[in-house]
Formats: sequence, C-alpha cells, structure tokens
Amino acid sequence: MATPIKEWSKLEVRDDVRFLFSKGTKPSEIHKQIAETYGEGAMSRSRVYQWCTWFGEGRTSLGDEPKSGRPKTSTNEENTTRIDELIRCDRRMKIREIALKLEIPKSTVHEIVHDTLGYRKVSAKWVPKMLTEDHKPQRVEISQRLLQRCQQDNGDEDTTHIGVGPGGDFQANNNLFDNLIPGDETWFHLNTPETKRNSMTWKHPSSPVTKKFKVQRSAA
Repeated sequence: MATPIKEWSKLEVRDDVRFLFSKGTKPSEIHKQIAETYGEGAMSRSRVYQWCTWFGEGRTSLGDEPKSGRPKTSTNEENTTRIDELIRCDRRMKIREIALKLEIPKSTVHEIVHDTLGYRKVSAKWVPKMLTEDHKPQRVEISQRLLQRCQQDNGDEDTTHIGVGPGGDFQANNNLFDNLIPGDETWFHLNTPETKRNSMTWKHPSSPVTKKFKVQRSAA
C-alpha cells in the first residue's frame, strides 16, 4: 500500500480531482484514490462530488470563489474609522446606538471602541459654578472687602454695629458676622438637571479631564 502524502495543498487535491474526472473516473473512485494518496481528511466524499459537478459544468478555476455580502468579521479598518468619526462627533453616543447606526454587532463595536481605539467612558468632573472672567475679579474684590471689614471689627473696639436682639431691642455688636440674619426658603423645582451618569463621555487615557459645571435645579 502506498504511503499517503503528508504535505499537500487544497489546490493540489482539486487539480487531481479534475485530472481524474477528465479521464472519466467516477466520483466514488476519485474519492477513494484521493483518500489513499493524501489521507482521509484531504476531501470529503460530498466535496468530491461537488467539484466533479463544477468541472462538468465547465469550471476551470481551482481557487475559492469570492464571497458576497458582509465579511466574516466586522472588525476592519473601515468600521474602525467610521466608529471613531461617530464618537468624535458625539462623545455621549452609546455602544447600542453605534451598532444600530452602522448595522454591525454590538460585540464588534465594543471590541473596536475599547481594544482598537482605546476609548473609555468617564464622567465629567463636577465644579461648583461656572465663573466668567468678569465674575472672578468681582469675587476677589468682595472677599477682600469682607476680610478687611472683619479685621477692622476685631482690631478696633470703637467700631460698633447696631443689631436687633432676640427680644426686638437694639443692641451693639462689634462682630460683623453676628449681625448677619440667616433665613430659610422653600423652593418648588420645575426640572431636574442631568445626572453624572447621563453625561458620561468617551475619552482616551491621555485626554484631559472634562469638566461639568454643577447646575442648580430651576425653581419657580
């Protein structure tokens, strides 16, 4: 019995099938000879019959025909570029929204976003209030004036402020902050501001930290 060939290619096997078929050999006999020459795993019986049918219809190519439709994997350069463009246009866009827009699996979008592009979803850093360039010097000036007022009150016993006592009587007080009257208010809010989770955006590890100014709930 002949020793099977251990190293072979698909084109080699297909060429032998075409050669034997052109000589009038039956497909069952072709499969038997292919198994004896290359081993049982070289080509299945059904595959031999398929190639014999194609050769009988006039096929001459031994290579695989190009496949139509979507490629086997969606993780390619084109989809990577499209996803990156979408994120740069809207950094709040969700994985599900990207998958629906580009019509590719969510798992593929997740792989491209996290592994290929290196994006991470993070929350913006809360800051108390958005101050304009005009607000900043105004606050500094007011703070300095209050500080000077406190220093004057503490160092000058002759500086006296008139306040109203608990019983309604006027009384003298040298401390500025003792003359401040706290108050209490009740507010009815018309809407609730956006939460930190809803304001999460995509960023790279090297990107600067985004800031989000804390918005108070609007009241009537």
